[in-house]
Amino acid sequence: MRNSEPGKSTTSPVQSVDRAISVLELLARSGEAGITEIAGELGVHKSTVSRLVSVLEARGLVEQLGERGKYAIGFGIVRLAGAATSRMDLAKLGNQTCQTLAESLGETVNIAVADDGIAINISQAHGSAAVTAHNWTGRRTPLHATSSGKVLLAYMDGERRRRLLGGPLERYTPRTTTEPATLTEELNRIVENGYAACFEEFELGMHAVAVPIFGSGNEVIAAMSASGPSYRLSRERVRQLVRPMAEAAAELSGQLGHFPD
Repeated sequence: MRNSEPGKSTTSPVQSVDRAISVLELLARSGEAGITEIAGELGVHKSTVSRLVSVLEARGLVEQLGERGKYAIGFGIVRLAGAATSRMDLAKLGNQTCQTLAESLGETVNIAVADDGIAINISQAHGSAAVTAHNWTGRRTPLHATSSGKVLLAYMDGERRRRLLGGPLERYTPRTTTEPATLTEELNRIVENGYAACFEEFELGMHAVAVPIFGSGNEVIAAMSASGPSYRLSRERVRQLVRPMAEAAAELSGQLGHFPD
């Protein structure tokens, strides 16, 4: 039990966060509790608990059971937990999707997520026609020069996208697009068309196509790509792969809780 407070006192932001988490943990254990009960458990004044609960209620993290009743965990917690669960389920479910699609297409299939301005491959499977067994899992790749990265950029928040495109962009091959204005136009087309393609922009002799994977909140949480050598994965072949890839991505998105409008 924490030291009691005779009245309202000045607390640090860290202390306030700690107390707010303690309130949530208490409600998770007990199911419901009133202001007086919470204050006694935390060892703080009731006015302090009232302020904490008001903030948590405004965020949907707790809810009051009836007028002037006790408090319980709110559905906002479900939303936060769902985001974490989606990331964990994505790796598990994505492995099977990659394997099935790679067997169907004959190409290497990857799933990537955005992380701090780059793309990280979290799942991979090789098709029968793959010319190399190079492992891309865990590899960091640029957003602006890969098909998966472009999908992640295209569906990203506008301000975040502008920030990432604002700095110098590395040119990996003579075909890499590094002009922000040109990239922005391409990203807008990706959202319209529902897929992104890269032709020797990251590695010479390598082509790729990617489609978005949606989470439960209707946001793009990952991208799924198929890649192969340019002599086999022609521009025409890329267009042919879009439909089966989009169907596989839609099925995976549904497993992750996404229901299209």
